[in-house]
Amino acid sequence: MTTQAKEAKTGMYYLPPLPYGLKDLEPFISESQLTLHYQKHHQAYVNAANAILEKLSKIRKENADLDAKAVAKELAFNVGGIQLHNLFWQNLAPKGSGGGGQPADVLSDAIKDDFGSFERFKKEFSQVATSCEGSGWAVMAYCTQSNRLMLLQIEKHNVNFPPGCLSAIMVLDVWEHAYYLDYKNERAKFIEAFWNIVNWNVVKQRFENL
Repeated sequence: MTTQAKEAKTGMYYLPPLPYGLKDLEPFISESQLTLHYQKHHQAYVNAANAILEKLSKIRKENADLDAKAVAKELAFNVGGIQLHNLFWQNLAPKGSGGGGQPADVLSDAIKDDFGSFERFKKEFSQVATSCEGSGWAVMAYCTQSNRLMLLQIEKHNVNFPPGCLSAIMVLDVWEHAYYLDYKNERAKFIEAFWNIVNWNVVKQRFENL
């Protein structure tokens, strides 16, 4: 049994394998940038979340006191980071091998219904991503109550995202650690590059599975 399988079986978080090689998103995301982001930053959230789970297990076995507010906040931050990164890696693909282009079928129709055109959607999503203050995420989500696609910002990993009826179907990481090696402080260039490697098949599958 692999280490990842053991961690999953025992209720611990783990770093999932990427669906492509570390060089495969070039020139839009370099090998060095992807390696740092995936192996260091994403792994750090996994490690931190698992450490909190182990701490909680120990405290509960010993029936000891804990700072519940601080632990809950820290766990939400790190688990949010894990889940958003899991979504992010999966909704990317090498250009020409699943990445880029435009959505098709029901997702294309839904985007046109809610935004007027793909071009308008792309402009709004890019503006949401560019204007995210500090560290955060741009998200396309679907609301099952209003039956609409919506664009949202998440601060850090867990602030400003309404729970419940909203399901994220496409995410873009705009923390500086996602692009700084390649684009320095030019976030807008990273966002423009993102459109070349969006895996619309995955985004469409998420939409269809809601």
